[in-house]
Amino acid sequence: MGIVISDQILGTFVPIVVYWLYSGLYILLGSFENYRLHSKKDELEKNLVSKSTVVRGVFLQQIIQAIVAILLFKVTETDGEVATGPKSWLTIVVQFIVAMLVLDTWQYFIHRYMHQNKFLYKHVHSQHHRLVVPYAFGALYNHPLEGLLLDTIGGALSFLVSGMSPRVAIFFFSFATIKTVDDHCGLWLPGNLFHVFFRNNSAYHDVHHQLYGSKYNFSQPFFVTWDRIFGTYMPYSLEKRAGGGFEARVKED
Repeated sequence: MGIVISDQILGTFVPIVVYWLYSGLYILLGSFENYRLHSKKDELEKNLVSKSTVVRGVFLQQIIQAIVAILLFKVTETDGEVATGPKSWLTIVVQFIVAMLVLDTWQYFIHRYMHQNKFLYKHVHSQHHRLVVPYAFGALYNHPLEGLLLDTIGGALSFLVSGMSPRVAIFFFSFATIKTVDDHCGLWLPGNLFHVFFRNNSAYHDVHHQLYGSKYNFSQPFFVTWDRIFGTYMPYSLEKRAGGGFEARVKED
């Protein structure tokens, strides 16, 4: 008799595994200088935190997320749909869209406030911006309080408001994880579907990590809607960088 792993356990730990596997892929691709948004030299010289510290910080956040996810699944566990999954593909599509909108809305306003509030920026959010040159596995490198407020609570709200089951949550949070890692990967790869379907991408978020863009491009991880509505959208052009690769340069909208 095979071992049966519950949807709740899979929904908790699959996104974590996906995070490191997808980041590992980008680590390998990062050696191709022609696809980078910053040179490898800039990554080594401009970032203010070691990669070992980043790894420890991400692990801490993922532990907190796992604990909250297990508790959330336990509290919301009921018979019926949770056990068998939703009844139609249309239901899944609607739940995905609702969850994406909820997560985007929550993260935009919390993220923006952490930049506007000098105390929160200095003592909390500035930790994430120690990565001046973002890279894939640094996507979830945050102060623990920010990780709890921005990602963990934001994820819990998207789960609750959308009404998705733990089975659907496996796929949604894996997708959200891949998108978040992609936004921080520091690469502009040909044929990347995220760049085709989303204006919010690695170049868009790279602008935010630079000094000139730190008050703009707060939206994450999916759409740029709230930046457009509230005037915090900073347009850019993607130009060839001297020495190979690309550079996101600010332009007038």
